[in-house]
Amino acid sequence: MKIRLLALACALAAAGAATAETVVVDDQVMVKPTTIDRPRRGSTMQQVEARFGMPVERHATVGKPPITRWDYSGFSVFFERDRVIDAVATG
Repeated sequence: MKIRLLALACALAAAGAATAETVVVDDQVMVKPTTIDRPRRGSTMQQVEARFGMPVERHATVGKPPITRWDYSGFSVFFERDRVIDAVATG
């Protein structure tokens, strides 16, 4: 599951900014429109926390390069080192 989530985050990061989110449900990829305000790619952890507040949950860093996930109400933010690589809607 962690590998799927990481692969999905990397694929979304490569796709660039979009007006929809890619969601995997029962191993099927679906597109879901969203208007949720999320951090922009390249923002620092400090900038994200200053704008959106403390996350509901901070997950441990995994892999090389180090990838970290912060969960907020309605979206998750993926960082490579201390920079946003993607932010995806979760609700």
